[in-house]
Amino acid sequence: MKPLVFAARSLRREFRHGELATLAAALVLAVAALTAVGTLASRVESAILASASELLGGDLGVNAPRAALPDTFSSEAARLGLASSRSVEFSSVVFAGENSRFSEVRAVDTDFPLRGKLVVADAQGTHRERRAPASGEVYVDRAVLAALAAKVGGNLQLGGRDLKISGEIISAPGAAVFQFAPTVLMNRGDAESSGLLGIGSRARYRVLVAGEADAVSDYAEWARAHLPATASISTVADAQANLRTSFERGENFLRLAALLAALLSGIAVALAAQRFSRRKTEEVALLRCLGASRNEIVLALVLELALLALPACALGALLGLGMQQAAFLLASPLLGGFTPPIPPAPATSAFAMGLAVLFGFSMPPLLRLRDVEPMRVFRRDLPARVRRFDALYLVPFVVAALLIVLESGSSNLAGVLAGALLAVAVVTVLMTLVLLRLLRAGGKRVSGAWRFGLANLNRRRALTLIQVGALALSLTALDLLAVVGPSLLERWRADLPVDTPNYFAINLQAGQREDFEQRLVALGADNLSLLPMAAGKLVAINGKPVRASEDEKDSRANNWIEGEVRVSWSATLPPSNRLIEGIWHDDRATGAQLSVDKSWVEIFHLKLGDSMTLRFGDEELTAKINSVREVDWDSFRVNFFMMLDPAHAQALPHSLISSFHLPVQAAGLSTLSRDMPNLSLIDVNSILDRVRDIINRVSAAVTWVLGFSLAAGVLVLLAALAATAEERRFEIALLRTLGAHSRQLNAAVLGEFAALGLLAGLVAASGAAGAGFALARSVFRMPDYWPPFATLGLIALASAIVVMLAGLAGTRRIARTPPMLVLRRGT
Repeated sequence: MKPLVFAARSLRREFRHGELATLAAALVLAVAALTAVGTLASRVESAILASASELLGGDLGVNAPRAALPDTFSSEAARLGLASSRSVEFSSVVFAGENSRFSEVRAVDTDFPLRGKLVVADAQGTHRERRAPASGEVYVDRAVLAALAAKVGGNLQLGGRDLKISGEIISAPGAAVFQFAPTVLMNRGDAESSGLLGIGSRARYRVLVAGEADAVSDYAEWARAHLPATASISTVADAQANLRTSFERGENFLRLAALLAALLSGIAVALAAQRFSRRKTEEVALLRCLGASRNEIVLALVLELALLALPACALGALLGLGMQQAAFLLASPLLGGFTPPIPPAPATSAFAMGLAVLFGFSMPPLLRLRDVEPMRVFRRDLPARVRRFDALYLVPFVVAALLIVLESGSSNLAGVLAGALLAVAVVTVLMTLVLLRLLRAGGKRVSGAWRFGLANLNRRRALTLIQVGALALSLTALDLLAVVGPSLLERWRADLPVDTPNYFAINLQAGQREDFEQRLVALGADNLSLLPMAAGKLVAINGKPVRASEDEKDSRANNWIEGEVRVSWSATLPPSNRLIEGIWHDDRATGAQLSVDKSWVEIFHLKLGDSMTLRFGDEELTAKINSVREVDWDSFRVNFFMMLDPAHAQALPHSLISSFHLPVQAAGLSTLSRDMPNLSLIDVNSILDRVRDIINRVSAAVTWVLGFSLAAGVLVLLAALAATAEERRFEIALLRTLGAHSRQLNAAVLGEFAALGLLAGLVAASGAAGAGFALARSVFRMPDYWPPFATLGLIALASAIVVMLAGLAGTRRIARTPPMLVLRRGT
């Protein structure tokens, strides 16, 4: 026997059978979904990093407050072949005539920017790409021009010098997203010669480097070993932190859809392989009689599947690459127009995963064919060898677990999905056994053909368990994608309603509050929130002084210890906050009370009753923690990590900070900024627009992947219904020979499949609801999400009807076979 030749001929001859077509279609869908999502995620990540390099102004930055970095940080960059640029940032007031404006000044050298484009508008409004300002010149934001009533070509005063305004900043790399004041870009030499960087200045120094990735990595390793005590490193991974949450959430949605499509395909493969192996039983017995060895037969079957799988996986990879290209073209405007090359790794990985799905889910039933005895040719009723436990049937579960772990990209997503599907499988088995026991005890009370249909479930217990399990798992996946997924997306959209605050106002003084609120109302602003803000320093926790530590795992701890901490207070809990422990401020308390965000509890290992000492100017305040909050930082409202009780905080030196929504950019904002020169307005419309675009494009991409999953679900349904086709064909032929008419047969089938579909639908709805609940809290960070139980209940009933009608349609096709032909084959 030549296994390869036999496999090729057998595949060509048998492809018309439904199970091989199901295997091929399932592989195409699984590989296409995994390829599309994996490639798209890789390209988006590359584009984010490239875009972030331009935002940062380089590939890596070293930052130091209040002290210039040693020259060795530039010389080491040169030694490694990297370009470098030095800059200084500080706050100052600029003047023009009688007008003034508090501004963020960035003094840069002639090498700025290393990455990205510095675009300025000249006096005629023409946008031009420029290098750093020449000596004696500055570029300024529009807000500075408005506040100073100045124009491009005019002058302003900074540090006792007159500087020419050579352009209006349109875009500049390295600008902070939430910058408290508008930018003035000047020449670094002018800043040094003007005395602005003298002793006592609160300047922040930076060295940017750019070049080959390996050299940047080597420089980062060197810089970490030589960092001054208060210095830090900023990477491109940090530059788009404001959008990273949105991209990660979108990627999790896509990975969830692709994983479920792949798992559905694996279930379809397992069911089709089970049927394929049963149909091959007699053929294997005949081959054994003709002298073929067990190993030759298994090898031939494996080669037959391989010949089927290779073109199917290749087709799936091509289909997935085409799909991701379309999705990337939709997403590219969000990524600055970057077009990274298509990486080969995701498609290769998906191809290999497709083969793993095929052989992992199909090998157990095929390897059982080794036990087929040659006597089976003469005695078709000869039972197979009985095994109390067969480790082969653990292989599909191992492959499914590996698929979830490797392709999820998130331990939380992998854990929730694996746990949900495992729970569905276990509950399905238990509920099916309970149903079978109830039918055995009470089935006699059911009259007519329905009794015969329900009795079929008990007579084929193993196949019933397989059918219900496959249907429950597939329906769970489809419920997650078709019902829970869209509801999660809608909940994500609800995080950014139409009236989401799109402006922040900083440095508002208490005496300006009433006038500020009245003028905003006149401009048509809404959703206004306004809280006091005091800047202090964390001194001690439970009476013990706090100090920065190089061993601290979370860098934010050192930043809060070394830098300022901003606190606020309010008589009521702010809208975007939720108490998770303790109570809001107790009026009966005698000492100061403090509410902290849960991230501080985790980082500093705090608990209720602990005390924290804060220094505000020359005064220290010790407050006891009486509550822990969970803050919705994506709400774009004014939020704080720490909030004091008003009774002990009102005397602190403070300003006010506000967020509000303005439907259109009103000209009155410029007037407001000019009339209140201390006020800093921050426009976050661009961030909101990008997040909303991400949500919309993720929704479209998930819809595309959902198409693969729906197709895979249909395959599972067909494969599950076909699992008992051979037995059902013989039974129906026998019943027709004994005089059963079509109505009786249809009633029996309806009763049987209604029970299967209803049980699978109810278990699937419960599993999808539980999985959605867990996904919302542990993966997508939506603590107030609740699954749409009513919709899931209707889907469970619809599932019973669909399975019932599909079973009836399949049985009607079987019933067309002449009874005599079927009975002869069965003898």
